[in-house]
Amino acid sequence: MNLYHGSYLEIAKPDLKNTQPNVDFGPGFYTTPLYVQASKWCGRFKRRGKEGIISCYEFDEREYETLKVLKFEAYSEECLDFILNCRSSKDTTDYDIVIGGVANDKVFNTVELFFDGLIDKAEAIHRLRYEKPNLQICFRTENALKHLHFERSEKV
Repeated sequence: MNLYHGSYLEIAKPDLKNTQPNVDFGPGFYTTPLYVQASKWCGRFKRRGKEGIISCYEFDEREYETLKVLKFEAYSEECLDFILNCRSSKDTTDYDIVIGGVANDKVFNTVELFFDGLIDKAEAIHRLRYEKPNLQICFRTENALKHLHFERSEKV
């Protein structure tokens, strides 16, 4: 499977040193099988005057069998709970890879409304179900990253 990472620089050797806390699936190296999504990720850097660079990787899906993987097929209560735990630094799971929808601005707003106590969990799930998720694959361990093979990078 081809995977992409949008940034302002080429990342030939992904690592976990520069990961951000409090993101959808916790600290990790985020990729997507959707080139258009990676290109959108580059947009935030381009708006700051930097280049947009998509790093391209190959990942053999058979490796999922050797790794601890959590996959969300759709936004659900389980998915919302996981995102809430990750975004509040309360995640204690040991998944190598987490796969699921991207929390776009509408999803982020729903999560914030829930955090602020303005909507309950049932309303949050209801709102999330109407979102068409994009797909992100978060490599959360060095063991998972060793299966991600750099192919090339492209300026966008």
